[in-house]
Amino acid sequence: MTVAQGGSRLVKRAIGLMSGTSLDGIDAALIETDGVTAVRRGAALTLPFDTALRSDLKACLGGGGDVPATAHRLTLLAGEAVGRLLGRAGMKPDDIDVIGFHGQTIVHRPAEGLTWQIGNGALLAEATGIDVVCDFRSRDMASGGEGAPLAPLYHAALAAALDRSPVCILNVGGVANVTWIGDGKLIAFDTGPGGALLDDWTLARTGEPFDRDGGLAARGKPCHDRVTAVFHNNPWFDRPPPRSLDRDAIAIDLAGLSTADGAATLVDLTAEAVEHARRFMPRDPMMWIVCGGGRRNRHLVAALQHRLAPQVRVAEDVGWDGDSLEAEAFAYLAVRSLAGLPLSQPSTTGCREPVTGGAYHRVRQA
Repeated sequence: MTVAQGGSRLVKRAIGLMSGTSLDGIDAALIETDGVTAVRRGAALTLPFDTALRSDLKACLGGGGDVPATAHRLTLLAGEAVGRLLGRAGMKPDDIDVIGFHGQTIVHRPAEGLTWQIGNGALLAEATGIDVVCDFRSRDMASGGEGAPLAPLYHAALAAALDRSPVCILNVGGVANVTWIGDGKLIAFDTGPGGALLDDWTLARTGEPFDRDGGLAARGKPCHDRVTAVFHNNPWFDRPPPRSLDRDAIAIDLAGLSTADGAATLVDLTAEAVEHARRFMPRDPMMWIVCGGGRRNRHLVAALQHRLAPQVRVAEDVGWDGDSLEAEAFAYLAVRSLAGLPLSQPSTTGCREPVTGGAYHRVRQA
C-alpha cells in the first residue's frame, strides 16, 4: 500500500527482516520510505532463535548441516515475525508494499565470488501474502563487489538528519563494519570480528549465549600479545577497502586463558580492529555511532571510547533503534530494488559501478 508522495517518488511501507552472523534471532522492522531520502521509522521487534534452530544454523555455516530443512524453518519463523510485527503496528498484510528478506548468511567468501544466504523468498511471500525481495547480495558480487556491507546507503539517509560531518556508523554484529559519511563521500567496509567469537567463547565456557552487558569481559585482563599476533598473521587487516569478512575467517589463540581473560581479549581484538581501520578513512569523524548487539556490551563501548578520540555514542543517543537498524536497512533496500535504484556502489562494496539487485517474489497483481 503506497502511503504518500515523497518528492518525485512514491513513499512505500516496507518491512525488513534481518538475521545476522551473531545467530541470535530475526529482527523485524517497519519503515515508510521513498528509497532515497524520506524515511519514517515504525514498529520493530526481535524474535529470538530457539536453541535447536540456533544449533542447526551453526551446523549450516560453511555449507554443512541440513540446509533445505533449516532454511524452511527459518523462513516460517520470518513469517511469524512479520505477523507479530503487523499485530504490534495494528496493520494488515494489505497495508504493506514489500518485505525485504535478507535471510541467514552461511557462506561468505568474496575472494571466490561466493556468498550464500538461506531463506525461501517465495515461501515467505505465500506465508504472509506480501511481495518479497530477497537475494540482495548476488548481483553485487556478479559485478565484482564483495557483497557486503549493504547497509551504508541507509546509514547515509539517516545521517543526513545529523549535524555532524563526517560521522562513522559502526555496526557490531557477529562481524563489525563501518560506514564513513562526509565530504560528499560514502565509504564502507568490514573492520574485523564483532561479537561472534565472543559469543562462541561465552557459550562454550559458561553455557550463556553471549556476554551480557560485557560483565564477563570486564572481570578479565586482555592478553595484548595474542591480539597483536592476530594482526601480524592476517594480512586482511592491512588490505584497503572495500573488503568484507566471513564470520569464522579470523582465529585467535586463547589456550590457557581464563574465561574472563579470554572474553576481555576478544573485546580487545574487536576494538583494536576498529582503531586499525581508521587509517582507511579520509579523516577522523566527529562522532562514532555504535549500533548492533555489540552496543549492549558496555565493556566494548568503553574500549572503543578509550581508543577513538571523537565522541562515541550508541544508536539510541541519536534517536535510532540500534537493534532494528539493519532490518530497517533491508526494508529500505527492498524499496530501492523495486525502483531499480542501486543497492551498492564502488566505494561500499567494490562493485564496478553502482548496481541494483534483489530477487522479487510477487503475490499480488500489479
